[in-house]
Amino acid sequence: MMKLLADFLPIILFFAAFKVAGGDKDAAAAFASEHFGFLVSGGSVGPGEAPVLLATVAVIVATLAQVLVLKLRGRKVDTMLWVSLVLVVVLGGLTIWFHSETFIKWKPTLLYWVMGGAFLLGPLLLRRNLLRLLLGEQLHLPDPVWQRLNWAWVAFFAAMGALNLWVAYTFSTDTWVNFKLFGGIGLMLVFTLAQGLYLSRFLPEEAAPKENR
Repeated sequence: MMKLLADFLPIILFFAAFKVAGGDKDAAAAFASEHFGFLVSGGSVGPGEAPVLLATVAVIVATLAQVLVLKLRGRKVDTMLWVSLVLVVVLGGLTIWFHSETFIKWKPTLLYWVMGGAFLLGPLLLRRNLLRLLLGEQLHLPDPVWQRLNWAWVAFFAAMGALNLWVAYTFSTDTWVNFKLFGGIGLMLVFTLAQGLYLSRFLPEEAAPKENR
C-alpha cells in the first residue's frame, strides 16, 4: 500500500499544486516569479501559466525525492523510475523555461510508450518476456498466456499514450490535469482488474474439502 502511494505521489502533488495555484492565479504568479523566476526565460511568470509551472516544479521535486529516499535507504531504484525522473526533469525544465505546458503534457505519453516499447522489444530482441520476469515467481502460467498478457500491456500502454495526447490537445489544461490523475489511475486500475479476472481462469483451484465419512 505504501509503495502504491509513493508511486502515485508525484501525480497527486502535481494535481494539488495546480488546483491550489489555479485558485488565485495572480498570487501564484507573484509567488512563482519571486521564488522560481531564475528558472524562467524572462524572469517572470504570468497568471495564466503559473498553475502549470508550479505544478511542474512540484512533480520534479517529488520525483527527485523518491529517488533520493530510495538511495539513502540502500534500496534499488526501478528502471522506470529513472526513466520517469529523466523525462520529468527534461520536459519539466523545458516547460518552466519556455513558459509552455506542451512539454510536460508529453511526459505521460513518452513514459507510457517507453514502458510499452520495453514489453514489445523484450520478446523480439532479447527473447525474454519482461512481464514473466517480473511476475513469474508469483504466477505459474502457460507460455501462451504470458504472451497474451505481454501483448495486452503493450497495447494498453500504446493506447494510454495516444489517449493522453488526445486529451491534452483537445481539451483545456484543467481537464487534462483531471484526466492525468483520475483518468490515468482509474483506467490503470480497471485494466489491472480485468487482467486479474482473466488470470483467475488459469490459477489452480483450492483443493476441495474432503467429504465426511
